[in-house]
Amino acid sequence: MEEDQKTEQHFVFMNYDPEYERLRSNKTKRGVHELDLYLSRKHDEVLSNNLRPGTYCKTLSLVIVDAFAVQISDHQANVLRSAKEVRIVEKNQELA
Repeated sequence: MEEDQKTEQHFVFMNYDPEYERLRSNKTKRGVHELDLYLSRKHDEVLSNNLRPGTYCKTLSLVIVDAFAVQISDHQANVLRSAKEVRIVEKNQELA
């Protein structure tokens, strides 16, 4: 990770993707598996195309909303906000 850059959990929500919508409509076991693979690859590509390897940690991909969670710095969150595939990046808010 970047030295002296505190990382926190952020949620990254993606822009509309017709392939995601098509795959999501297939409720078969195979369709669910294809959607999982598609989103995992897509989310990994967004990260690798915008951030240096080893400076982030994707923790999960969300299927229901085409989003993922990642441990990144505030600077990296700003970089992702400018990616054309990304709709919004929000820092996780812990409730007390």
